[in-house]
Amino acid sequence: MTKLLYITAHPHDHSQSFSMAAGQAFVDSYKEQNPNDEIVHIDLYKENIPQIDSDVFSGWGKLQSGKGFDELSSEEKTKVSRLAELSDQFVGGDKYVFVTPMWNFSFPPVMKAYIDAVAVAGKTFKYTDQGSVGLLTDKKALHIQARGGIYSEGPAADLEMGHRYLNAVVKQFFGVPTFEGLFIEGHAAMPDKAQEIREDGIARAKDLAKTF
Repeated sequence: MTKLLYITAHPHDHSQSFSMAAGQAFVDSYKEQNPNDEIVHIDLYKENIPQIDSDVFSGWGKLQSGKGFDELSSEEKTKVSRLAELSDQFVGGDKYVFVTPMWNFSFPPVMKAYIDAVAVAGKTFKYTDQGSVGLLTDKKALHIQARGGIYSEGPAADLEMGHRYLNAVVKQFFGVPTFEGLFIEGHAAMPDKAQEIREDGIARAKDLAKTF
């Protein structure tokens, strides 16, 4: 059975968010096309995603030095085991759909925390004499992003950091061969066209789901 991880990083739902509206439309359409696939919604605003802090570093260090898991402190055990759960879940997915808004040219910080949690040597990539090599070469991914301004072209294009970051990590670092982007943009810059932009994004998401 194919497993799709639907990873959202937005505090609002589809009724308020343009990106979440397109994401929900994608999922609904995908379900119709692939009724036997498993879809797992990972709402990053509701998940426990440990920061990589001193407890995590010390816990990892103890394990790498040969100490057993029982020798970790309670804080180290809790955080290290949760990070392992998140990375194992990510590797277990076959397809990924990331849904984010653009915040300050990037995405909400919960997405960066999640990427840090799943970027694990030996799981999503490995080190070699020639540098790092991605291990997720049999997956595919999509990023649905809403942008209030126009960033796909024009003078602001170089300021967009969210999709470019995910592309660098997911495709170039993790090795996912197919990483697509679906962008809903301009609704803040052109409020008179906001509803039209929203509906167009939803329609494109539905169509894309048919072939994803």
